[in-house]
Amino acid sequence: MKILLTGLTGYIAQRLLPVLIDNGHQVVGCVRDKSRFHQKHVPSNLEIIEVDFLQKESLKAIPEDIDIAYYLIHSMSTQGDDFEKLEQTCALHFKERIKETKTRQIIYLSGIVNESALSKHLMSRKNVESILSGASIPLTTLRAGIIVGSGSASFEIIRDLVEKLPVMVAPRWLKTKSQPIAIRNVIQFLYGVIGRPETYHKNFDIGGPDILTYKEMLLHFARVRGLTRHIYVVPVMTPKLSSYWLYFVTSTSYSLAKNLVNSMKIEVICQPNNLAALLKIDLIDYDSSIQLAFDKIEQNQVLSSWKDAQTSKLLKKGVAHYMDVPVNGCFKDTRKAKITDQQASLSRIWSIGGKNGWYFGNWLWEIRGFIDQLNGGVGMRRGRRSDTDILVGDALDFWRVLVASKEENRLLLYAEMKLPGEAWLEFKIDEHQILTQTATFRPLGLYGRLYWYAVLPFHALLFNGLLKRIAR
Repeated sequence: MKILLTGLTGYIAQRLLPVLIDNGHQVVGCVRDKSRFHQKHVPSNLEIIEVDFLQKESLKAIPEDIDIAYYLIHSMSTQGDDFEKLEQTCALHFKERIKETKTRQIIYLSGIVNESALSKHLMSRKNVESILSGASIPLTTLRAGIIVGSGSASFEIIRDLVEKLPVMVAPRWLKTKSQPIAIRNVIQFLYGVIGRPETYHKNFDIGGPDILTYKEMLLHFARVRGLTRHIYVVPVMTPKLSSYWLYFVTSTSYSLAKNLVNSMKIEVICQPNNLAALLKIDLIDYDSSIQLAFDKIEQNQVLSSWKDAQTSKLLKKGVAHYMDVPVNGCFKDTRKAKITDQQASLSRIWSIGGKNGWYFGNWLWEIRGFIDQLNGGVGMRRGRRSDTDILVGDALDFWRVLVASKEENRLLLYAEMKLPGEAWLEFKIDEHQILTQTATFRPLGLYGRLYWYAVLPFHALLFNGLLKRIAR
């Protein structure tokens, strides 16, 4: 079958793609920016097209001979409060274009809807479902709650809370019940409903076998990890305070934290159905889901992370727009060092950041990240998807990877922290075994120039130490 896979750089699509490829389907993957999609070996049955679902004209790139279309687009992590409008616009444009193709089924992953008073996030998902159902093409909707898997937003937030806080004073929404599902089961459901007429024009709630409160989920997580944790629920923490609590303790952005808090006040429990039995899917319990996720983390096999797919206004023009580091009107800090072992130095460059740290003055990097977080930035909390591997588009602490080429011995990062300007950090090894480390800053106005001179002493310390550690 020829399958359209939207949201290709997103968390779910990155997990679904290899399943479709391995089963011999011809996949057409939609990305807003081709530069953000990178695989070492692109299979012959994968075609990448550039489509921005907010720009109606770009949807003409979608072929007409599509058999199955996956709609896996959402904007909840978008900065600002307009994600509902963005999701509606994307869905309308998709519906109009998909009606012009030979598509026989649309498969949409939504959220469980249990109550009439829904959060903005769940109401938006339900609205998208209504739009897609009007496409006169059979729609199969799978509705999931908390998805548990290495790199998923829910998993990483729970992990941050449990591993960072021995004692938690938590908001009352921790008493809300949910029915978490393993990412492995989600992918099995998404793949299993392909071409199944009994699923057409229907929606199915999908969840694991356990119904737990968020407090129980945290305590179960702690037990699996061999940790002792104490949680005290207080009724006085407002949604705004809860959002800040998540924002400062976990790796989520404030906008996503706010939307998550609003969703977590609503119970998400599956309405009974026979889909798992129909597709012969064995549901994985919550504790086993956690263990499976850590098996992937320990083997360094995390395929995708919600952080890498997070929408950034800084990169709305596309990764390619920032690849050419500007020269004019910029401040530069360039340092060089002779290396003796190219592979060792390249390995250090490729392992920089995350829990590996920045090799010199890590506490200063952490302070800079905390200051950024206080100003509403991403801070240093995002870490990295893999300890040893880097792909274009990956989040790396408060940087975004623009170029990661071992053939060119070059890594280029773009700063996503709050700055009075724009910043790049580049590492490159030439044929003479010279490592060049270049920090480029394009200031915005007088404040940007003052900022550069203010941090210059710290740059001299940090960048010099970093260079020496990589070259050593």
